[in-house]
Amino acid sequence: MSRRPAITVLMPAYNAGKYIGAAICSVLSQTFADFELLIVNDGSTDNTLEVINTFNDPRIQVISQSNKGVAEALNTGLKHSKATYIARFDADDVCYPHRLERQYYFLKENPDYVLAGSDADYILENDDFLFHFRCFAHTDEEIKRRLYFYCPFVHPTVMYRKDVVDNAGGYPVDAHNFEDYMLWTTIAKDGKFCNLPEPLIKYRLNSHSVTIDERWRGARFRQLKRNAVLSGSITRQEGDEILAIIRNQDVRHIKEGAYHALCGKKFLADNYQPQKARGHIRKAIRARQLRLDNYLLYIVSYLPERVIAWLHKLSPNRL
Repeated sequence: MSRRPAITVLMPAYNAGKYIGAAICSVLSQTFADFELLIVNDGSTDNTLEVINTFNDPRIQVISQSNKGVAEALNTGLKHSKATYIARFDADDVCYPHRLERQYYFLKENPDYVLAGSDADYILENDDFLFHFRCFAHTDEEIKRRLYFYCPFVHPTVMYRKDVVDNAGGYPVDAHNFEDYMLWTTIAKDGKFCNLPEPLIKYRLNSHSVTIDERWRGARFRQLKRNAVLSGSITRQEGDEILAIIRNQDVRHIKEGAYHALCGKKFLADNYQPQKARGHIRKAIRARQLRLDNYLLYIVSYLPERVIAWLHKLSPNRL
């Protein structure tokens, strides 16, 4: 490896001991070897650091800090990264072997592009396949046209030019849970975007993750996020309100309910297996018995596949 690697794989980690070993192995097994794996241990209280230390590879660099959240961990990593290109990756996901090679050569050969994401294969906590996620937009034109309606990228799939993100000031620390989306809207003017039309990672749905279905967050969260994305800015006061909403929902039964509800939807709309779907929906109902949408989803699970597909096509956000 050169003294200045071509790619920095930037991985924030918080209490990821259960999965981070597999994530690290998938990075070390890449067909493109000229990288550093920069892990920011964001105040983990489990065995995350112990698992990291079982690896003996000079490409692995570790920075430990007190728990400050994903955006601050990423900004810490950006300050210490050495490479021209940053490949984002999460500590509970798995890279396919050719991930870095595909994105590096695409950006190298297309200097007008500043960021490349990709499709992804979603997996469950136990590694079982859930569904193939095809990005809603792949070309720069498609992405820019719909940028302010949907976040166009699966964050841990992206590779971007470091200087562009540095010039934008890094990740906005008050945009909790959507710091990536706000960053994309900020740098959209600096060059082209794309999503490569192939899955480059396995993206793990994890009930311990801070990311849950936003409908479980409530209307106020969605309103604050929408206003921030459209205006391109967010105040500390708004960020504190968002953080309070997240912390109030940072309880086991809410996260488990959101996880199982999402799995149930995907086992209907994207990978039609109604029995598995109903198993997850029942768990979601037990977790949050007053959420009427879960009962409706359970009823929908008995409809024929073609009817569910038709409903999903009419209103993809309803399933």
